[in-house]
Amino acid sequence: MTSDELLMRRCFQLARNGRGHVSPNPMVGCVVVNPAGDIVSEGYHQYIGGFHAERNALLRPYDFRGYTLYVNLEPCSHYGKTPPCADLVVEKGIKKVVVSTLDPNPLVAGNGIRKLKEAGIEVVTGVLENEGRFLNRRFFTFMEKQRPYVILKWAETADGFMDIDRSNNPNGKYWITNDILKILSHKWRTTEDAIMVGTNTVANDNPQLTARLWHGRNPLRITIDRTGRLPDDSHLLHGSTPTVVFTENSNLQSRENLTFVKVDFQNILPSVLDYLYQNKIQSVIIEGGKQLINSFLEQGLWDEARQLKGSIEFGSGLTAPQIASNPSRTEVFGDNTITYYYNQCSRTLTKQ
Repeated sequence: MTSDELLMRRCFQLARNGRGHVSPNPMVGCVVVNPAGDIVSEGYHQYIGGFHAERNALLRPYDFRGYTLYVNLEPCSHYGKTPPCADLVVEKGIKKVVVSTLDPNPLVAGNGIRKLKEAGIEVVTGVLENEGRFLNRRFFTFMEKQRPYVILKWAETADGFMDIDRSNNPNGKYWITNDILKILSHKWRTTEDAIMVGTNTVANDNPQLTARLWHGRNPLRITIDRTGRLPDDSHLLHGSTPTVVFTENSNLQSRENLTFVKVDFQNILPSVLDYLYQNKIQSVIIEGGKQLINSFLEQGLWDEARQLKGSIEFGSGLTAPQIASNPSRTEVFGDNTITYYYNQCSRTLTKQ
């Protein structure tokens, strides 16, 4: 591993500290080293609206003239919530900038690199580029595909069922995974912008779709209710967590924290994803049920899938979704496992 790669990996490590706090911005980390190769300052983008990584690293009482700056994403070149980072890099006298990935945002898109080069700064790009894209795969998907990054997630029994036979037991929750995976699922909710379930899942399980088992923000809750048949006591229709319901029923009235959106059900999934894109929702977890997950699979509108497998057996019931892609990796948690898949048709690069 070269020194550039080692220092870029440190940028990745710093950037991850912003996960769940910076969306729809990307996660960015920055490292500044002196001519001897020693790290003298670091920074990362901590929260939406806060300073970017470069600014957090460079606003220190040091003379940075002649130093090298490492950052996993091209420095911005436009005024947003903060001034352009490229201007600050030039102002501080940085001699060389090493970047992992260019910024696909049309407001930047190479302009940051151009500013640096025009100022006489040496610029190196493409260091661990695949890993840099994987780190910010939500951001790249949002910018390049004009839709949120879609994560499919379901739990299934050891014998391949995701639910019991509801013909005899129409309502109620039937846990499949152990407590560790339940907590991990809630942790995931704090790092994604939205979570979505179908009508049957709401009717059968009455889920809260909150991150109550992990400290962090709750995702935007989303469901589909074509005709307005969700039970009045559904958790999704009440509470302080913002919720969006996609429907054809124009008589349903929105209220505080609950928004009904009328859509064309002949084109429901693209309509949902476009609504989320327009509202700057960068990622969404699809948690069920089977019909909804299969719809995303069949239309190729997914980027990542997480298959949680428990040790119990139902013997019969609703079979779990089948996925054609090869698994990327499997993690073991006691007698339960999580298998991760990535859509190979996706333009977003995945972990190598």
